[in-house]
Amino acid sequence: MAKVISDETIEYVGILAKLELQEEEKEQAKKDMAVMLDYIDKMKELDTEGIEPMSHIFSVNNVFREDIVTNGDDRENILANAPLKKNGMFNVPKTFE
Repeated sequence: MAKVISDETIEYVGILAKLELQEEEKEQAKKDMAVMLDYIDKMKELDTEGIEPMSHIFSVNNVFREDIVTNGDDRENILANAPLKKNGMFNVPKTFE
């Protein structure tokens, strides 16, 4: 059962997608959309009773980890090679007045 896509629908989709289609491209797009809609109708025939919906094809676990401080406050070693230091911080020249 082929779906019929109107010219207005193709125009509207073209505007939403910011596409400027030629007439032959519009006709091809109408055919392609009809095929897609037919496929969606075919998918509706599948028995999905008891199948849990999913949001991702892979199982997704929390990928975040706790922030663990590993180097601590090693200020003296950090500043050891600093050319200039002042009050436990790097001292850098002014870049503008």
